[in-house]
Amino acid sequence: MRFLGRAGFLARGIMYIVIGWIALLIAFRKTGQQADRTGALHELSATPFGAVALWVLVIGFIGMAIWRLSEAAFGKSRGGRPKTSTRLAALGKAVIYGVIAWGVLEYAIGIGSPPSSDQQSVDLTAMVMRHPGGRIAVIIIGLVLIGTGLYFAYQAWRKQFLDDLLLGEMGTRTRRIVEWLGRVGGIARGIVFITGGVFLVVAAAEAKPGQAKGIDSSLRALAHTPLGPWLLVIVAIGLVMFGLFSWCQARWLRM
Repeated sequence: MRFLGRAGFLARGIMYIVIGWIALLIAFRKTGQQADRTGALHELSATPFGAVALWVLVIGFIGMAIWRLSEAAFGKSRGGRPKTSTRLAALGKAVIYGVIAWGVLEYAIGIGSPPSSDQQSVDLTAMVMRHPGGRIAVIIIGLVLIGTGLYFAYQAWRKQFLDDLLLGEMGTRTRRIVEWLGRVGGIARGIVFITGGVFLVVAAAEAKPGQAKGIDSSLRALAHTPLGPWLLVIVAIGLVMFGLFSWCQARWLRM
């Protein structure tokens, strides 16, 4: 289970690094590729080692899903009575990573490409809003995303992630680098969640599902702030740093 979990963090790191790199290119108008999971798969498949990279992602995300499922069933291995909320959170993550693994597997074997995050957001928002109370439900989901993003950013700023790492196995310089990667990367990840949540709330308030945005459009929207493309550049670098931090978790996370 530890091996599967570490493989999952390795795969997550690759995905975030590629998405961050695409976002950085978008900021300088160097690519039309989508800065999301679909775009990352296209970008990886175009490289000389694309086939190998795709299967690393498949194995990693399947491993992450199984590891999270084991946490939901048995709790974490650090001792103490696991909380129901912790198990439910692990179950939710297992489902999410299972869906991601299935999408990457389909792409790797040539069945098809997963839909873009933008299209998924619009389709799901439209489906929910067709039902009675759907607009309220979408607003709640948007607020949950905003709250999750704020929580991620707060955790990163307070460096709470250090509690889960084997700090004794790191040198002083390595620990400083890991702290920097986790802090900046976590805040950048939180900003993406917050931006996506804001667009969901706006879409529901205006009854326009097309206003819902996935990761790609949420990142592109950052380039249209008063700071211009530089906010997108900062967040893109932060996402790359979060990917590198995920690799650090693959090595030093306490499991």
